[in-house]
Amino acid sequence: MRPNEAVDAILPASAARLPFDGSRGERLERALPIEAPVGIVYAPTPYAVMMASPIDLEDFAYGFSLTEGVIAHARDIRAVEIEHEPRGYRLIVTLASDKLRTHMARARNLAGRTGCGVCGIEDIGALPFAPSRPRVGRPLSVSAARRAILALDSRLPIGDLTRATHAAVWCDDGGEILFVREDVGRHNALDKLIGALMRADVDPAHGFVVITSRCSFEMVEKTAAFGARAIVAVSAPTSLALERARAHDMTLIAVARRDGALLFTDETGVDNDLMIEGARSA
Repeated sequence: MRPNEAVDAILPASAARLPFDGSRGERLERALPIEAPVGIVYAPTPYAVMMASPIDLEDFAYGFSLTEGVIAHARDIRAVEIEHEPRGYRLIVTLASDKLRTHMARARNLAGRTGCGVCGIEDIGALPFAPSRPRVGRPLSVSAARRAILALDSRLPIGDLTRATHAAVWCDDGGEILFVREDVGRHNALDKLIGALMRADVDPAHGFVVITSRCSFEMVEKTAAFGARAIVAVSAPTSLALERARAHDMTLIAVARRDGALLFTDETGVDNDLMIEGARSA
């Protein structure tokens, strides 16, 4: 995101405060997140229409294509053209010829999908599961997770202004925030993050994902599709998210606050260096 790009995703609005105690309210100005339809087209065929924030759309095209199973690598996309229309945006994604042939053979109509990661699937057996990968990299450092959570609020410009968006963040092994993507949709934010990481050729073995939303099935599967082995969520996980995290041998930390968090997966997935430091100072 460019330093001033948050402005492109915000609409100033006037509102009147309505006190419930009967007192006179005042008018105030609020920043609202822009929500726009974004159509994804794998030339020449429309694939889906998502409601999204109109920023980082090229990242979104890459991440969405990966987590939908259309591509496996950034090189599978030849070009992304962004068209701005009066009613929204269209992303024209040009696939490598072999990927286009494969995609056309299994294309499905998902027009109108707004946020659910499995809407449009006609049979439970078609639920998308990312391929299992062997665990690589070192366990997630608890101090790194703490560092990321403590720094999170200061790194979300659109969320800070609107209080109405989700964010997905990539941190290195030490917990330093390297990439931030925000959107009105939590799935979109994660797709944008994954797209940015793919385009930057980031190694998924050296870092972890932080999300500001609840950790649902789709958020785990998208993270696994990228290849990351740990996810930290500000809100709680669902039962299926936990089941899939265990299936992927993924470390899942949730209900992450400034004073602590909950580890829902095996303790071998974390290095609790904070306990070690606490023991040393005792």
